[in-house]
Amino acid sequence: MKASRQNHPFDAAALKRAFPSLADASLHYLDSAATAQMPEVVLDALRRFELQARANVHEGLHRLARAATDAYDEARGRAARFLHANSPEEVVFTYGATSAINLLAHSFGAQLEPGDEILLSVLEHHSNLVPWQRLAERRGIVLRFLPMTPEGRLDLAWLNSELTHRCRLVALTHCSNVTGAMTDAAQVVAAARAVGAKVMLDGAQRAPHGPLDVRKLDVDFYVFSGHKTYGPTGIGVFWGRRELLESMPPFMTGGQMIEAVTLTKATFRPPPRRFEAGTPPIAAAIGLGAALEWMQALDWHAIQMHELRLTRRLLDGLASIAGVRVLGPLDTHDRRGVVSFSVEGFSAEEVCRCLDTRGVALRGGYHCAQPLVRGFGVDGAARASLAPYSVDGDIDVLLGGLEELGGTR
Repeated sequence: MKASRQNHPFDAAALKRAFPSLADASLHYLDSAATAQMPEVVLDALRRFELQARANVHEGLHRLARAATDAYDEARGRAARFLHANSPEEVVFTYGATSAINLLAHSFGAQLEPGDEILLSVLEHHSNLVPWQRLAERRGIVLRFLPMTPEGRLDLAWLNSELTHRCRLVALTHCSNVTGAMTDAAQVVAAARAVGAKVMLDGAQRAPHGPLDVRKLDVDFYVFSGHKTYGPTGIGVFWGRRELLESMPPFMTGGQMIEAVTLTKATFRPPPRRFEAGTPPIAAAIGLGAALEWMQALDWHAIQMHELRLTRRLLDGLASIAGVRVLGPLDTHDRRGVVSFSVEGFSAEEVCRCLDTRGVALRGGYHCAQPLVRGFGVDGAARASLAPYSVDGDIDVLLGGLEELGGTR
């Protein structure tokens, strides 16, 4: 799937053919920030598991159980390689990024004291906001917030004033699911280290755009979702530094994570199994492992250039249509192909329904980031989001539909 960067531009149309769900030429799928489509190799991995290794993992001794355990463990290894983690034991499988952040809020939060602080921002998805609100209610934790700039980026000029020596964790989006703006992780980590705080990045919108290196990022925790990274639904990844995971109590209890149990007491296995109570999402994890391995074989430099070019086309096209307002940066510097916009005279739902009649799949509403969207002074927005399989024709049909909609104003 890789191509020479010098001689062969990225062929999105060829890659798109690896996605059976995109075979319908009338479908212009621009909702990958909500759920990406799955390539054939992931579907093949799921089918192989269900036909050749459908069994529970870890405790089984028969052939199918051994095959299931081997495939599940290999999926964890693939996730570790995708993240450039030090060890597969630093990778915990969850049911999504939301599940991963709730795990962190419960287990890391159990170690915090009243008056301790957590730094968030107004750009956060509800999944990186509400769990901390609940923790603050339970344990008397103080939540502080970074504001955003007028163009919808994190205003890191407030870092020094909002970070105090009571801060125990900085939990921020790595890439906004509304504005597409990337967070300057290096600046955040340096400021957090200066006051002794840990750092978690919500990578749900960053992970779909290529492999990561958590060691270079120098963060303490990282989360992402499988269904946004070309894998199945119901699976996510929670990565943490091994020493931190070992210090954290379990989130859920039950089978799989028990070391020993009596009628009155239980001890728990070391991470990652300590955090994987019950039967894990085995098939979904195996599918995600296949998706991450597939992603690592791609030429992400070429893909990034392709996505930036399409993002530029989309931003320029939206700017040319009367009554359309982009919520977020108008340039392509440190941003991904997630573009939210409002159309004067129409609700987000009306925009999405109109475009759907032309085969364009968009997302409309608050995008689970109500404080952020309302911060722009609008009551919802439509959102187009790009992926490696996005092509110029998708942008053309979207812009044509918006021009037609504007003509009915």
